[in-house]
Amino acid sequence: MIRPIDIVVPVYNARELLQRCLAALDRHTPVEQARILIVDDASPDPAIAPLLASWARTSPLRPRILVNAENLGFVGSVNRGFAETESDVLLLNADTEVTPGWLAHLREALHSDERVATVTPFSNNAEICSWPLFCQVNPVPADAEIVAAALASAGPSSYPELPTAVGFCMLIRRETLDQIGDFDQATFGRGYGEENDFCLRAAGHGWRNILADHCYVVHAGGGSFAPLGLKPGGDNLQRLLARYPGYNDAVAQFIAADPLAPLRERALLRYRALAAMSG
Repeated sequence: MIRPIDIVVPVYNARELLQRCLAALDRHTPVEQARILIVDDASPDPAIAPLLASWARTSPLRPRILVNAENLGFVGSVNRGFAETESDVLLLNADTEVTPGWLAHLREALHSDERVATVTPFSNNAEICSWPLFCQVNPVPADAEIVAAALASAGPSSYPELPTAVGFCMLIRRETLDQIGDFDQATFGRGYGEENDFCLRAAGHGWRNILADHCYVVHAGGGSFAPLGLKPGGDNLQRLLARYPGYNDAVAQFIAADPLAPLRERALLRYRALAAMSG
């Protein structure tokens, strides 16, 4: 029997993006494979609470809704969600839209190697995991299901290693979370850099962070932060670099080498073929 994955979705306002996220979860997430936990971080938008309550009543996923008594910030909300889970846990931003087969693809990647700690999919807006253009914010595709089908059928998955996961959609092995602990709220406060720190802590214990190169999740994103989730010149970047002085160099070397280029190119060729057939 497949053990369900616990999916934690932190929510703060952004009603229209949230509606699209929830609708996509309903369309593309098998009920028996997931447990959904929404953590509403005391959203001031009065439309959020009734939206979540209505969805909880009607969704086949039967989600749980937690509402923070006060605003905890992203890291605090995620850690509250982690504390409520018991299986492998998937952190999913509320500005995402999942696609057909997404959860199975991520699960397959996680179980490709018992030392995998985190799995990130390709996306239009995922920094080092962006497709088709690397390290760029690509437009949200109008044909996301064709994009997903192209990536899923472009060739055998290789699950390349990453210097860090990208936190918009991040599947975490339970054993890793139990071993190294949750996000470091004491250091990273309300957010930015916490997922990078988590991945580097995991790597220090011999775990791996990989890409699910056959999976695609749409990410609208805010567009206001620098690559890898850090504010330009922000305090959290300095805190991360104080702990991991080689981090910037490792990311720069990954970007310069661009080992994902052949995977992006073969997926683009497959996408063009599928788009031509559907159009």
